[in-house]
Amino acid sequence: MKHLSDLIANVPDVLAVHGDQLQPITAPVEEDNRLIQPGGVFVARRGLSVDGHNFIPDAIKRGAAAIVGEHDLTDLPVPYVQVGNAQEATGWLAAAYHDYPSRKLILIGITGTDGKTTTSTLIHSILKVATDGKAGLISTVSADLGGKTVDTGLHVTTPSAPQIQALLAQMVANGLTHCVLEMTSHGLAQGRINGVDIDVAVLTNLTHEHLDYHGTFEAYRAAKGRMFEMLSQSYRKQIGRYIVPKISVINGDDSNANFFVTFSADKTIHYGLSNKINVWAENIRYEPNGIEFIVFDWFDYYGAEPESKENLQGFVYYSSLVGQFNLMNNLAAIATAYSLESSMEINISDIDEGLRLVKSIPGRMERIDEGQSYTAIVDFAHTPNALESALKACRGMLTEGKRLIAIIGSAGLRDREKRRLMAEVAARLVDFTVLTAEDPRTESLTDILETMAQGCISQGGVEGQTFIRVSDRGQALYQACQMAQAGDIVIACGKGHEQSMCFGTTEYPWDDRQALRAAIQGTPLKTLPTAQK
Repeated sequence: MKHLSDLIANVPDVLAVHGDQLQPITAPVEEDNRLIQPGGVFVARRGLSVDGHNFIPDAIKRGAAAIVGEHDLTDLPVPYVQVGNAQEATGWLAAAYHDYPSRKLILIGITGTDGKTTTSTLIHSILKVATDGKAGLISTVSADLGGKTVDTGLHVTTPSAPQIQALLAQMVANGLTHCVLEMTSHGLAQGRINGVDIDVAVLTNLTHEHLDYHGTFEAYRAAKGRMFEMLSQSYRKQIGRYIVPKISVINGDDSNANFFVTFSADKTIHYGLSNKINVWAENIRYEPNGIEFIVFDWFDYYGAEPESKENLQGFVYYSSLVGQFNLMNNLAAIATAYSLESSMEINISDIDEGLRLVKSIPGRMERIDEGQSYTAIVDFAHTPNALESALKACRGMLTEGKRLIAIIGSAGLRDREKRRLMAEVAARLVDFTVLTAEDPRTESLTDILETMAQGCISQGGVEGQTFIRVSDRGQALYQACQMAQAGDIVIACGKGHEQSMCFGTTEYPWDDRQALRAAIQGTPLKTLPTAQK
């Protein structure tokens, strides 16, 4: 049985404790008063629109055994812990309730602007092969708990702190030994990863994104850096007599690589395509249905370099994923696997099989085949860099004389600058662009599309000739498919695997894959409020 004192032992910034610290805690820690079970702990924190302290009476009515909050309260009928930042405290409380499950797992954290889900999936596949199925995954798409897969949300890429700790605890209960955890800048900045002990920190890349939330690129980068800072502060795990090292795996081709190297790690491995890289690829063959490449590794974990690269042995790998950006995702996975060789039995055949088993990633360059004469693809690309990478990959798949048709949008209440940037990317790389809705939320969809249209025009685009605006996404996909001819490529970008779209404050059912199938078959999907009834 846990007591309140056990839960707050590692919580930083505890200001006061009122009541019995030996109060038994028999149910989970929750941030939502509606989820409180008798014997649980309610964390009252200030949100963007509501203050959790207002729900303390209801949490107590539902049986909360203790309350944690930021206000100075002394008259509650249950123990109360005052902290400086309740949001930061939640992860530590939840981790303690579940007996710090990440300390019982070799945990690989993945962050970056683009490629997190794909890289996470590739690493997970390799580890499942190497551990005979004892590796879990928490990603944008779902969570693999070992014998059970659960959804992780609609627009949320890092679950709440209580959810993360509960998922990790389930993995431990299911006998798993490894976990791959996708981490977003929001999740890191908000402390949702607090209480997670990381062993390997992986950076995919860093480009323009989420400045609406973080304010500046430097703040956004610092949020990503928090994962690497946590790496150096994490609990040191032991396998037999072996102490598991703390390892950084960094995209050495990224202009921000040096920023992440400054955080302390026992080992730092760079992957990429440029010189002075530890793990790199040569003899790369980009094909319409995959990539073949040879990987070389040249490093001593502690920085010493061999006298020359001559006579190094490379290994041939194949991936069913397409494009240079997916080559980088594969290299990140391979470099991570190489870094784990000394702490587990993992070999080249495990890596090769793990990569080959990943045929596609839901909503990531996912092909939709309804027997049509053209290629139809759904991709999650919702940043300028990701969009450029996806469109370049598509151009590489086109035969001479065929067209690339893209459907893109840009979300409301999010980074405004990228609306113009994404439209500019499309105007440069696409033969015909359809501008449409992508979660406008409470902003004017008309205004968003106008900004994007101006971005197209700035790159020489002509409305009606190289791009059009179609407010309803179902109709936009339909019109794109109607104009597609044999051999063309139609790509719907921005939504990927997501299952809803937000207009106002309402989430409407939406799946780009389902919508694209309907468009190919000649009937626009009409589940959005913009659809003509």
